[in-house]
Amino acid sequence: MDKVQYWGTGRRKKAVARVRLIPGNGRIIINNRAFEDYFPNQTSRLVVEQPLVLTDMSGRFDVVCRVHGGGISGQAGAVKLGIARALVRANPDLRPILRSKGYLTRDPRMKERKKYGLHKARKAPQYSKR
Repeated sequence: MDKVQYWGTGRRKKAVARVRLIPGNGRIIINNRAFEDYFPNQTSRLVVEQPLVLTDMSGRFDVVCRVHGGGISGQAGAVKLGIARALVRANPDLRPILRSKGYLTRDPRMKERKKYGLHKARKAPQYSKR
């Protein structure tokens, strides 16, 4: 018989993370690499672990995640949202705790599109009076 597992999808900027929670001893594997290997900086690691630490589920689930797109911080935010959603699937009683801290809310901020006549989204060419 297959082990029970809980799914969650997280998105942030251009990053998409598909997260699986499997009952285990707290290992985190991202894109078939160790957690510390994939996110070398401490800030990203703290962001990813926030929902697990808040709900005190750090040692109960192994986290297996596939993430692509975006940069380091976007991917960390996507994994965080995916873990939070999977935790709610595993135990619906955790929903109010995660909701109150904002871990179930998708961050809507995206990169603004470039407009014609400008160098970037808002950067205009240098203005010359004469």
